[in-house]
Amino acid sequence: MSCNRIAKRMQTSLALSGSILFLAGAVACSGDERSPASPSLASIGTPGAEEAVGERLFLETRFAQSFKVSLDNGGNINDPNISDRVVDTVQTMGPPIDPGPFKGLSMNCRTCHLVDDVLDSPGGGMRTYTDLARRSPLPARADGKTVAVRNSPPLVNSTLDRPGGVLFHFDAEFNSMEDLVAATFTGRNFGWLPGERAQAIAHIARVVRSDDGTGDLAKEFDGTPFRTLFGGTDPSIPEEFQLTSEFRMAIDSATDQEVFEAVVKVVAAYVNGLLFSQTEDSGAPIRSPFDVFLEINGLPQTPESNESPLNYSRRLLQLINSRESAGTLQFVTSNPNRTDGQFQFHTQPFSFGAKELAGLKIFLAEPAALPASPAELETGKIGNCLSCHAAPNFTDFKAHNTGTTQKEYDEIPGHGNGAFLNLSIPTLATRTADDLPATEQHPTAGERFRAVPAPGTTLTDLGLWNVFANPDMPEPQGKIRTILCDDEQPCFVAQSELLNRAIARFMTPGLRDLAHSAPFMHTGQFDTLEDVIRFYMEISDLARDGQLRNGAAQLQGISLIEEDVVSLVAFLKSLNEDYQ
Repeated sequence: MSCNRIAKRMQTSLALSGSILFLAGAVACSGDERSPASPSLASIGTPGAEEAVGERLFLETRFAQSFKVSLDNGGNINDPNISDRVVDTVQTMGPPIDPGPFKGLSMNCRTCHLVDDVLDSPGGGMRTYTDLARRSPLPARADGKTVAVRNSPPLVNSTLDRPGGVLFHFDAEFNSMEDLVAATFTGRNFGWLPGERAQAIAHIARVVRSDDGTGDLAKEFDGTPFRTLFGGTDPSIPEEFQLTSEFRMAIDSATDQEVFEAVVKVVAAYVNGLLFSQTEDSGAPIRSPFDVFLEINGLPQTPESNESPLNYSRRLLQLINSRESAGTLQFVTSNPNRTDGQFQFHTQPFSFGAKELAGLKIFLAEPAALPASPAELETGKIGNCLSCHAAPNFTDFKAHNTGTTQKEYDEIPGHGNGAFLNLSIPTLATRTADDLPATEQHPTAGERFRAVPAPGTTLTDLGLWNVFANPDMPEPQGKIRTILCDDEQPCFVAQSELLNRAIARFMTPGLRDLAHSAPFMHTGQFDTLEDVIRFYMEISDLARDGQLRNGAAQLQGISLIEEDVVSLVAFLKSLNEDYQ
């Protein structure tokens, strides 16, 4: 294989991750008389190969508990066709997509983190590594659960650096991408019950050791067996899949745990590469109408050194207002990234005009103080959105109670308004392991506060409350404590009070390419962006009236009227892009 082809394959791999970043010259070539002799790729590996191998593992359907059952009943470990019904269709907001892309197989990561898998299917389309379900479907087990408590969060941009370090999942349960991947492979999404982690690890190690490269998925990745890929030095390994020493593992002599950790590390590397397109020099996003608007007007696309995203967003609003007053703003009417000037994966025009500008100004507008004044409430046009969704990533990487849990709980038949306000929630002193999520240490825990609400029960989802001060989940505690201290540093707030602050808090999502991640909210409650904006109008009134339990203070600054909805939605749609 020529050096040019290696570079092309590597660049394609990165482009498919949504990033235009490419390290030129990362692949050494032999035969260049002008360069000194360099170690062979077989000895040093190919930088970036972990992403290519990680993609194959991300798509692997044989790690699921249902496949283990098939093997226990005499199945062929290199034949993944077992027909687990949970993946036969793809759940959507409407009728399911039938057949699904993994029909006849079993669960894998891609089942809940789709990309172009259902691009041309009715009810489908491009996705940013998320599903189309209100709540993600689960493989059938004896516990009777058919869906997860939440839908799957988009993975694109999920691993961005952030102040205080990364936390993953809506309730901040995972301290690293490796922790998240490990828990997914051994958890309920793959059919494993709490208490079955050791079985899951042994099964995954068995699949890796026994893979012979003959399966359809393996053939898509040049048919190299896993043990050979992880060894890294066999001359039969295509150069784009030759792992560097950091990711290699002698599979045959490794323990089950070591094999499992090697798999997790490579998959985490793949997910870490899922980014929206950005410039090579500054890392500025480039492909949405909003980003093009900033560029053609010479407006800053990223914060300055030591400038917070919040202050950057405020400065951006000042600059926009100044240039609008001077009549020098230019609007976007065409996509510079495509010859036809349009989106590839969105039906909306590629534009940023007067309506989007009005929405941006509403998005960035703040009240004079909290709560918004009667005059501000009458006039509207204050979204106060930047308080949690500052540009350019449109998230503060923190956690807030936006009222999603309360609205869903109160709308359950038999509950009614005020039901969540009056729900008895244990304190730190009275909370027991049975109130918390089931874990390896407590596999039979009741999980009543991380559950799908249902009539005739007090089941609900309290978000961070399930994780904070939970001794079974030690890794993320320091980061969560910082969030709950609400920027009070040093923080002397008692742990019992911080637990109260954790009630119904969930991590702030980013807002880029929202059209590829509906339905919205972690519960999939809302089908459209208009629904979301009207929800915030409703919930901000409750917050100002003191009727929102543990509601985020920022909600009290939202001052929107009905005529603001169209403009605000137009701006949010200007953050869409053609993720590939």
